[in-house]
Amino acid sequence: MTDSAPLAALVVAAGRGTRLGGPVPKQYRRVAGRPVLTHTLGHLLAPALFEQILVVIHPDDGTSFSEALAPLGAAGSAIRVCAGGASRQDSVRLGLEALAEAGLPDRAVVLIHDAARPFASEAVLLRAVLAAQRHGAAIPVLPVPDTLAVLDEAGHLAGNPDRNSIRLVQTPQAFRFGAVLAAHRQALAEGRTDFTDDAGLTAAYGQTVGSFAGDGALFKITREEDLDRAERHLAPQAETRTGLGYDVHAFTEGDHVWLGGVAIPHGRKLLGHSDADPLLHALTDALLGTIGDGDIGMHFPPSDPRWKGAPSRLFLADAARRVAERGGRIVSVDCTVLAEAPKVGPHRPAMQVLIGEVLGLAPERVGIKATTSEKLGFVGRSEGIAAMAIATVMFGGG
Repeated sequence: MTDSAPLAALVVAAGRGTRLGGPVPKQYRRVAGRPVLTHTLGHLLAPALFEQILVVIHPDDGTSFSEALAPLGAAGSAIRVCAGGASRQDSVRLGLEALAEAGLPDRAVVLIHDAARPFASEAVLLRAVLAAQRHGAAIPVLPVPDTLAVLDEAGHLAGNPDRNSIRLVQTPQAFRFGAVLAAHRQALAEGRTDFTDDAGLTAAYGQTVGSFAGDGALFKITREEDLDRAERHLAPQAETRTGLGYDVHAFTEGDHVWLGGVAIPHGRKLLGHSDADPLLHALTDALLGTIGDGDIGMHFPPSDPRWKGAPSRLFLADAARRVAERGGRIVSVDCTVLAEAPKVGPHRPAMQVLIGEVLGLAPERVGIKATTSEKLGFVGRSEGIAAMAIATVMFGGG
């Protein structure tokens, strides 16, 4: 920060939420299993910016507030509380007076925030503090994306304000503490109760109010659909990961090779501790790659006699289990066999079915391709077979 003034946050949580309705005020309605207020306070606590956080609550909400504070653990123990008044304006003033009694100096910056805006990011909080230090008071704003209309008493279009000069106002609104406290005291002395927010109140008493960029995630919970939106906001975001795998095995004496879980007659077999299936080994490594969980040799070391001659589909099934335990859903896999012989094409459908059964995929989500090396390299000299695989796995997103 460019200013060493103390920082405080005042959270207004004394309202009844009449527009949302229901027996529980909206700040105590649950989102993702926790009260809205818990999320709000958690976001304020996360960056460790504030020397004081004060919550203004309704006198009847002590138990609900304690329940909202409990999930925050030790971090929540530093949060102070005071009783609010009959209106939001009264509640803010009472909260400011409580901060003054606690010794908050006039030069401090205080952020006044709605309890029903649960998702204040660290970036927004930092912008708020810097803007208050620069202007003395500042509000987060968003541009108006839609055309605005003024309607007459009959509901007919009477005009269109210029949206280029209009902004949506959010909280937290940020102020030098002495200025906002003085403005609230003056409004009380004059009996003025017509202000809809603290920025308008301080501006009415001579304070210049700047602005800074708000955040679409700072929406206010006002209606039932806003609670659904908050649930979606907290839901894990979908993430697609890909993993790559490669394996190679040399030929030795034998009469068949294992490829893709299928035994293919051939004049030689592949050398390996298990059944030496390079396609399934490459695919196993590809799946492990999506979760950063090592490779097939780490989980099934060739020095372990348990895996001597073991079918490689066991390794593939284990990798699929590990992916599922970490919340992954296998979307598709694609494999390429590099070999001069045997021919893979005639066995492709059987490989697709077997791999699909192990991974829970339809055959069309299992790609099986083959190519030669044009007589080049160890594959071209028919010394062995190599395989490459890629796996696509989805995480999150419900």
